[in-house]
Amino acid sequence: MTKRREFIKKSALASLTSILGTEIVFGEKMLATYAPVFLEQNDPQSLFGKHKEMTTLNDRPWNIEAKAHLLDDLITPEDRMFIRNNGVIPENIDADNWKLTIEGESAKTTKNYSLADLKNNFKSYTYQLTLECGGNGRSEFNPPAKGNQWTIGAVSCAKWTGVRLKDLLADVGLKPDAVYVGYYGKDTHLSGDPKKVVISRGVPIGKAMQDETLVAFQMNGKDIPLAHGYPLRLIAGGFPASASGKWIDRLSIRNIVHDGPKMTGTAYRVPCETVAPGTEVPEDKMCIIESMPVKSLVTYPKSGALIPLGDTFEVRGKAWAGELSVKELQVSIDFGATWQKAQLERPANRLAWQPWTAKVKLPRKGYYEVWARATDNQGTSQPMVVPGWNPKGYLNNACHRIAVKAV
Repeated sequence: MTKRREFIKKSALASLTSILGTEIVFGEKMLATYAPVFLEQNDPQSLFGKHKEMTTLNDRPWNIEAKAHLLDDLITPEDRMFIRNNGVIPENIDADNWKLTIEGESAKTTKNYSLADLKNNFKSYTYQLTLECGGNGRSEFNPPAKGNQWTIGAVSCAKWTGVRLKDLLADVGLKPDAVYVGYYGKDTHLSGDPKKVVISRGVPIGKAMQDETLVAFQMNGKDIPLAHGYPLRLIAGGFPASASGKWIDRLSIRNIVHDGPKMTGTAYRVPCETVAPGTEVPEDKMCIIESMPVKSLVTYPKSGALIPLGDTFEVRGKAWAGELSVKELQVSIDFGATWQKAQLERPANRLAWQPWTAKVKLPRKGYYEVWARATDNQGTSQPMVVPGWNPKGYLNNACHRIAVKAV
């Protein structure tokens, strides 16, 4: 006989508590079918503990970005970290019984790992790693590209702790024909169909074997927040953040380029050769995005700042270059006519962004723009305008600029 009053399960209550960041007082008295008001409010500050100035682009699925001045910290705190989801955040997560399965046609064996196995049986590593959505900057493309209209804030550089993927691959064993590792996660499709996989991307074996490619269980020294992949996330810094799968429970070692959802068609691909804006590009002429391009942000002062005339003030920001490093950062206050070199720091480790600072003095009262331009260690600089158009609006690395006024 069906119970007339069914109470919420402990695992579901734990998930809600994790989202809210505090205890749900009397939570054990909630009906299983009851949706707490804070979920209905669709408020990212309440749901995910995000900074009040974060911008929500979409709530189904959740896509939230930072403003430039929120990214001034060397290590991005959770409340200023962008969220890019493709489906529904999983519920009822039972971390104690979570299993990561590694299998595939190019795996010598199939193995299952609990979180305890990963933490106790393998050496843990911590790296500060830059993650940037492939579509960051999409809003500037013309003709417009479909998708979330990211401006500049779909990037972060947190500290991630976990097991090196290459150590797990060595434990399972690779066949000589292995070329790719694809991930599968526990997020669910927006349609509600449990059989539909939301996203299943991956990385080439070469990327999987890098020291900094992690199966991570901590972010900034704590359990990964639910919205960012708790309890287990693949982290592949320098590649589009879509390669860093959340809520992973399976890795597949492939003898082909992985062909899961969002790996085929035009997803996370750009034309192999430059095309005119608005051109329809056949699928076989599109190439998978791997290393992200050189890019930078002005994170201080906040755009719109008023600067007393005659004052020398500090401008600072971050720069990164995908798989490469940044060798130079320059700033301009005259719309790119002249440039001055900024002081650029080394990254905390490979694939971390690099802080930079410059001293600027405005010559007379009026409106100015401060532009930043980074150059990578192969000599490629950011373009001053939006780069080559592509159908999906990926890889916009045009110079970032802020407005200031001398008063």
